[in-house]
Amino acid sequence: MKLLQITTLAIILLGLTIAGHAQSLQFNNPLALERADPWVYKSDDGTYYLIATVPEYDRIVMRKAKSINGLKDAAEKELWHKHAAGVMGHHIWAPELHRIDGKWYIYFAAGEAEKIWNIRMWVLSNASDDPMQGEWKEEGQIKTQQESFSLDATTFEHQGKQYLIWAQNVRGKDQGTALVLSEMKNPTTLTGPEVVITEPEFSWECMKYKVNEGPAVLKKNGKIFVSYSASATNHNYCMGLLWIDEDADILDVSNWHKSPGPVFYTNEDVKRYGPGHNSFTTAEDGKTTIMIYHARDYKEIKGHELSDPNRATRARVVQWTESGFPDFMQYEGD
Repeated sequence: MKLLQITTLAIILLGLTIAGHAQSLQFNNPLALERADPWVYKSDDGTYYLIATVPEYDRIVMRKAKSINGLKDAAEKELWHKHAAGVMGHHIWAPELHRIDGKWYIYFAAGEAEKIWNIRMWVLSNASDDPMQGEWKEEGQIKTQQESFSLDATTFEHQGKQYLIWAQNVRGKDQGTALVLSEMKNPTTLTGPEVVITEPEFSWECMKYKVNEGPAVLKKNGKIFVSYSASATNHNYCMGLLWIDEDADILDVSNWHKSPGPVFYTNEDVKRYGPGHNSFTTAEDGKTTIMIYHARDYKEIKGHELSDPNRATRARVVQWTESGFPDFMQYEGD
């Protein structure tokens, strides 16, 4: 990984909180209570679809609206339910909605009913024009070269090719999850090679657990940015950032850059705890970058963090620095 010079990092990581650099749009946060790992997809007709993890970890739900704020009161529909036995029977996590070649796909993670931590990546598809309608078909598991704990798949197109980034345990149980990148043959099949583009190495990525997960892709200003989440899903949860020049070979790990510090993290002054597992969309104006993420509004959690249901979906404007990097406005509230 290549690291920026300290002077450049000061601009990117601290965001230069300047007067007037405030939110230009206001959101009715939280948009969805008890909805974690949120993913918002904006269709060509301007419809926003919200899909997220439910605290029961047993189903996939979706809601839609003509505005981001409209998602708050939109009716929610269950699209798919976990299996009673075997694979896809437990820990239904982090669904994402994508449209590829005119067809809808949901990528999600699931464990087995009898072996709940045997978590792998799975795919559903739907040929309907509206993903809230039609039938969701089980396409099966996304197979990786290494059969191990894997989750949080996200896909994107670049220079005419489709790619997948996901989180996987690639170096043994105690080493946590890294982010892996591969080209895709089709929406359900990887072609390889499978390249590790980041793994936990800094202290802020290793609080309680060694975690790099929840990748989200943002293409702008001649670069591909990948935000990701790190550490346990309590108040230590936070976001890091990767980037690469859009003309570089994205399967060459030496071309990727990584922030040595988190770019978005707990801010007690605005009661934002453990923000992360985000997605990106655009505002109704078709231009403004919006980050959708989850966070809690309190620090202390009773019991295990995965048993606490109160990660809520929120939205905020992403600003841009003069050097063309995203500014997540760390020191401001929503």
